[in-house]
Amino acid sequence: MFKRIKPIIKKEIRQISRDRRTLAVLIFQPVFLLVMFGYALNFDVRHIAIAVYDEDKTEASRDFLNSFLHSEYFDLKYYLSSQSEINAMLDERKVWVVMVIPKNFSQKFLSGQEAKVQILVDGSNASQATTVAAYTNALVQSYSIKVLSDLFLRKRGMTLALPVDFRPRVWYNPELKSVKFLIPGLMAFILTITAVISTSLSVVREKERGTMEQIMVSPVKPVELIIGKTIPYVFMSLLTAYMILGIGYLLFDVVVKGSQFQLFFITLLYLFIALGAGLFISTLADTQQVAFQLSTIFGMLPTFLLSGFVFPIRNMPFAIQLVTMIVPARYFLVALRSIILKGSGIGAFWHQVVFLIVFGILINALSWVRMRKKRL
Repeated sequence: MFKRIKPIIKKEIRQISRDRRTLAVLIFQPVFLLVMFGYALNFDVRHIAIAVYDEDKTEASRDFLNSFLHSEYFDLKYYLSSQSEINAMLDERKVWVVMVIPKNFSQKFLSGQEAKVQILVDGSNASQATTVAAYTNALVQSYSIKVLSDLFLRKRGMTLALPVDFRPRVWYNPELKSVKFLIPGLMAFILTITAVISTSLSVVREKERGTMEQIMVSPVKPVELIIGKTIPYVFMSLLTAYMILGIGYLLFDVVVKGSQFQLFFITLLYLFIALGAGLFISTLADTQQVAFQLSTIFGMLPTFLLSGFVFPIRNMPFAIQLVTMIVPARYFLVALRSIILKGSGIGAFWHQVVFLIVFGILINALSWVRMRKKRL
């Protein structure tokens, strides 16, 4: 059996080395995507541009404004002199937030009454607007509690003790950097590209050149053809996976906190599925163009949209959540993030492993059946 597989492996390695497009997909594209996603796709909301229209112009209004500017979330860009400038600031997207402090702010503030402040947020980007509104709400509440506490201290000589002492502590990603959440997903996305697309194009290329018929009439069995075709891409994909982790560590300080053996095992298991999917697609397509389109529709898009890579699955409609259950990358991502970010053992994601094994057996069995039918 090995004597028949070995020539196929050699042939595939030579074909990869001679095909510059395939080498670009397998080597340069992962690096490019990692750098672009790591720096460009960022959900961290910091240094939000803010404009202020202060009608009060008192020490109290300046103190309230400074409570915003002392944080890393807001940067004062414009100090407005008239109310007519507010709409222009938001329409031209010069700022994300406009704060309007009324004339009677200090008067009501010092007399113990409710001092109202208007905060206008650009809602064209709903996700960012929600985050910005949450930041402003938290800062206003924090300032109000501080003022109330100081008032009790001056009038009654005692500090104000809150009913609940709330001190949040963030585990696994204390800096709340979105890139640390994205890199495991990017690893799944890139492996889908290198494994599914490259494998499907490899087999279809044999059809276009007329060499597949020669292979089919040879003593090589379908299972041997599958093994011979996939082994080179297994090694290339594993190299790509660890290259992603290496660059992620150097550029974004992403460290694998869990077991390296478990990481290797779960990556190999996902490649087993991805390569099987690529082979199955190759049995459906007769040209490389069709193979690429099918790989994009059934490989890249579900991994990007439905795996939880970028968009949380729990926020999707229930019908779409059901569809995500047949996307292998969903289970791979849960396992990856458990290993890389949390350092969890297999006990935390064993059911994800079971799903991946089932997917792997099914897709590779379908590929074997399709190839066997074509041989017959």
